[in-house]
This record gives sequence, C-alpha cells and structure tokens, in this order.
Amino acid sequence: MATREVKVGNILIGGRNPLAFIAGPCVIEDEDSTLKNAGKLKEYSDSKGIPLIFKSSYDKANRSSVNSFRGPGIKKGLDILHKVKNETGLPVISDVHSIEEVDEAARILDILQIPAFLCRQTDLIIAAAGTGKPVNVKKGQFMAPADARNIIDKVLSTGNKDLILTERGVTFGYNNLVVDMRSIPIMQGFGFPVIYDATHSVQLPGGEGTSSGGQREFIETLARAAVSAGCDAVFMEVHEYPDKAPCDGPNMLPLERFSVLAARLMELHQLIKGWQG
Repeated sequence: MATREVKVGNILIGGRNPLAFIAGPCVIEDEDSTLKNAGKLKEYSDSKGIPLIFKSSYDKANRSSVNSFRGPGIKKGLDILHKVKNETGLPVISDVHSIEEVDEAARILDILQIPAFLCRQTDLIIAAAGTGKPVNVKKGQFMAPADARNIIDKVLSTGNKDLILTERGVTFGYNNLVVDMRSIPIMQGFGFPVIYDATHSVQLPGGEGTSSGGQREFIETLARAAVSAGCDAVFMEVHEYPDKAPCDGPNMLPLERFSVLAARLMELHQLIKGWQG
C-alpha cells in the first residue's frame, strides 16, 4: 500500500517515491574514515541516482561487552556528521539513547533514530518527536509488528507525523534472528513508511561471546525479499573492510557492493510498485 511521504533533508521516503537507502558504517571510527566513506556513498548516489541518507553512530550504547568500541561520543560525533552534511550534501541520521541527547542531536541530524532496544521508552520517543524532526523507530526484536501501533500513538501525541518504522528481525531462540516479511505490510497498514534493516537482520546477537556475530552472506537475499514485500527504504551498514571494523563487522556489507545491490533493489522496487499500481 502507499504510505505517508516523509521528507528527510532532500530525500522522500514512502508514498510512490523510489526506494530510498540509509547507509554508512556502524559507528564513527574517526573523522577521516567517516568522510571518506560518506564521499564514496555520495559518488554512488550521484552516479546511479540512489536516494541516500548517511548513517553512522556517535555512540553505540548497546554493546555486548564493557570493552566494546562505542565511538567518539555525542559532541565529537555530531561535529563529524555536521562535516559530512557540509561536504557531501547528504542528510544524516544517528541513534539517540537518552532524553538528554535529543536536543543537541536534533541541531545536526536530519532524522533521529530510536534503537530497537529502546523502542518502548515512552519519554525518549516523545522527546525525539517533540523536536519536530522526522523520527525512525526500529521495532524491537521482541515486538510483534501489530504492537508498533503503540509506538505510532506516542509519536503522534506530540503532533509530529513524520514517523518511519524499521523492521530488523525478531529474536529466534538464543543468538539468532529471523525476519517475518509479513511485518512489512502489517506495519505499512498503519499508514507510515517501513524501512527494512538488511544488515542487523543477519546479526547473531552475542554470538561471539563478547561481541555479536553475523551472516553477511544473506544480506542480499533478505534485502531482495523485503523489497519484494514492498518496503519503502532499505537500511544497511557498509564498511570498506568489514572484517577489520571495530563493531558489527560480521553483518556489514562491503562498501564496494553497495552501489550494485542498491541499483538492483531500486529496479525491483519499481517493478513491485508497478504491480501494486
């Protein structure tokens, strides 16, 4: 079904618009690598007409181990994302984890993201929506798609209607996730765009003991399935050298594969939308 259209910077998500993408490294490692990755993604976006929002986290607060790499923190991280915006023109998104972060983050970010484990944190959701910025809420690994209605009600209570929901898999036993593609049309039935998170869906949470594992060989398969199910956008974390990444490397897509996969998914999306029309 056609969902509400949400504008993020110069990118339109939902409605009858082309498939959009949120892409970038899991976490900000340093300024140089972040700008390099963003510059490459900008090249792909321009050369292949890929609607793109740049993603990288200034802080990965939800980590398996106390020793896990978390990023540069909010002040330095937002400064780097501001440079990404200025140098590439790409809209930017990052996670917010507490009410105290929201206003500072909203001054730089084009869209605020609520991590999956925080999707029931009422005060955080209301604070993020209260900024007037678009909000992307990742549906928790523990939540049924129909229960996303409660998330929507919290956002709408602020008067903000620029909401996007993200499907990122559901806990299946220990250290494993599965994706129920029915969740995409179920959540779209509420009238808001739905993103499919193609890389966190292949994560094996805590599967390496002190870190999460992943099965990146299934990213492309599941992304094609989600686009076939009608998602409005695809989220994927990408990295030049995933096996050397400080976090989530096993479930990140090599950067060089992004443009090829994105172009194929856009073509598939156009076909699916034609069938629905």
